[in-house]
Amino acid sequence: MKRRQTSTHTESPVRSQPLPWELPGAHWMGEEELALVEQVIRARSPFRYYGLDLQHMADRLEKMFAQRHGRKYALGVNSGTAGLHIALAALGVGPGDEVLLPGYLWVSCISAIVRLGAIPRLVDIDDTFCMSPEDLSRKIGPHSKVVMLIHMSGAPGRVEEIVRLCRQHKLALLEDCAQANGASFRGRPVGTFGDIAVFSFQLNKNMSSGEGGMIICDREDLYKRCFAIHDLGYARNEAGRLDFRNERYQMWGVGSRMSELTAAMALAQLKKRDRIVRAMRSAKWAIRRQLEKIPQLGFRTILDPEGDSGPFLITIYPDRATCQAFTDALRAEGIRGPEGSFACLTMEEWGLHWYFNNLSLVNRRGFTPNGWPWTDPANAFAQSYTYGRGTLPTCDDLASRSALLTIASCLTREDIRDIVTAFRKVAGRIWGR
Repeated sequence: MKRRQTSTHTESPVRSQPLPWELPGAHWMGEEELALVEQVIRARSPFRYYGLDLQHMADRLEKMFAQRHGRKYALGVNSGTAGLHIALAALGVGPGDEVLLPGYLWVSCISAIVRLGAIPRLVDIDDTFCMSPEDLSRKIGPHSKVVMLIHMSGAPGRVEEIVRLCRQHKLALLEDCAQANGASFRGRPVGTFGDIAVFSFQLNKNMSSGEGGMIICDREDLYKRCFAIHDLGYARNEAGRLDFRNERYQMWGVGSRMSELTAAMALAQLKKRDRIVRAMRSAKWAIRRQLEKIPQLGFRTILDPEGDSGPFLITIYPDRATCQAFTDALRAEGIRGPEGSFACLTMEEWGLHWYFNNLSLVNRRGFTPNGWPWTDPANAFAQSYTYGRGTLPTCDDLASRSALLTIASCLTREDIRDIVTAFRKVAGRIWGR
């Protein structure tokens, strides 16, 4: 790619070709995935619990995932969204309970709570773009049951303080690690701080099988509850058939099992995950350390750069107008992805990642016209809760004047140079040299 760099506004853009798609695991798919998927197909056994010649891909994946995280139990599911629902249900969440979660999130986090008849209680974020321990402390109340700690945009926030608050108030801690698979905090993997953790293997994630997810925990009773819920409401025997003998773990299942085909892809990707993460983290920090020399440019606080999984670079600007102008100028310089990608955008364009853009939440809509679960008598305590813009001041502020650059897992040195060059060029134009 020819790089053009001159000093006038009318000069040619820095790049003429788009940056790679932001799909981390997809760039690393190859012969390993093909071999394991072919193995399942040749065995004609895509269902994990029984078949003509079961290959035990899901069993192998769960064992490796649990070992990688130092957890006793791992359970493959068909999506991270399902995993959140299953984990909350296993924790006994329902009407009369509230789950505290940050306003920078994903829609699945909210829907898992609402579908169980519980109430989402929004907590503000801080400069880490993760949950604020200070606001969490203010909002814990008599109906609080679970804290959902979401490791957003690839890196953890103030984990230790939130863990301490949960222990102090005897609240369960659910970690949502969907965007931070392979991240760590002070040398400890995310997913190992709470009572239970959920991961996603959807296409946008650090490792991917297209769909799929994982639940990990240490408590046997919690694992068995998750197992029954993720399946058809019962345990299974050694032959893979439903087992009706243990009444303690007879529940209502949601049929969210992982298939052997999904597990085969995820197993191959898990073996590459740490290399994928290293590639993104290395590229991101190579970019960020050079951009930190631009005095007017702010950045998300990353408490442990070595534990950052690296898929996103978040920049912060003095105001909304500057943020929009800067991002538009970057895209004009060729810092953009292929059509349909989200390589370079303002946080205002980040849709359902912000609480106030989830209109079903803002308007308290459920599955039925009566507004359940907010109209459930057990949830009368939440009548004063609001969900529209203005509810969380720091979220609102950062959403309005921050921007996001996705870091593909296959960036070249030339890609990195172009990104840095474009940022410097736009900064010089907007702020002067």
